[in-house]
Amino acid sequence: MLLEPQRHEGTKVSSHKHDRATGAGRTQPNRGARGETVAADRRHEPQVNALYGIHTVSEVIRARPVDYVLVTQGATNPRLQEIIDACRGAGISVRFAPRQALERAAGTPHHQNIVALCTPKAYDDLETILSAPERPLLVVLDGVEDPANLGAIVRTAVAAGAHGVVIPARRAAGLSPAVARSAAGALEHAKIARVTNLVQTLSELKERGVWVYGFDAQASKSYLDVDFTGACALVFGGEGHGVHRLVRETCDELARIPLHGPVQSLNVSVAAAVVLYEAARQRHLR
Repeated sequence: MLLEPQRHEGTKVSSHKHDRATGAGRTQPNRGARGETVAADRRHEPQVNALYGIHTVSEVIRARPVDYVLVTQGATNPRLQEIIDACRGAGISVRFAPRQALERAAGTPHHQNIVALCTPKAYDDLETILSAPERPLLVVLDGVEDPANLGAIVRTAVAAGAHGVVIPARRAAGLSPAVARSAAGALEHAKIARVTNLVQTLSELKERGVWVYGFDAQASKSYLDVDFTGACALVFGGEGHGVHRLVRETCDELARIPLHGPVQSLNVSVAAAVVLYEAARQRHLR
């Protein structure tokens, strides 16, 4: 759960506030080996993903190379037929098979009668993500391990207009079929960078003029008092442990989501949605 109580000495504020507020100091960081974006080294990961679900398959056939699509024999559904027609129009092979065959391919009975066998989604380079927008809005996840949470955050990030999601290479969920299912098609529209050292990456983002805001239950400042209108990265901790100490100390400011009832914390995907939509509100007030 996000926002579990974490004891610390208060927020750490960068001395470069003026430079980043004015856009000065946006120099290229000296990217050390430990802070680099993880390249497309996926030798130990599956070379084919089995993605399932109506929304997920509908998006993936438009975004990635697909080997073929499995459909349950005898299944009738207008949206299923739309996907079949789209596959045929795109030259993607459609194979009809017993339901048990789809369960084996998907690894779950909850496949909604359709499974796509496709190339795994590639991670994006953080430098590429930062190069396009003038005021990037990034979501940084410090050890989110539940694929359902990662998928939900990706979907919210895409819906709220965030430019990218940054995840660590170790002790965190990666881009799996379960994440794609939870994102319900949004994964195909998201830019996701995987980095080897989150603390160093955050430091480099700060050098690039990006404000880094961490969210912690013990922070004195409310997220409603944070200015999200400039370039910023929103840091959310993983389930149970929250934001790690070194990551927390690297943030420019810490903020909390006020809780007014007996509940002591929020799920990380819920907390991310709350903060992202406040950021979206501020950034679209013109």
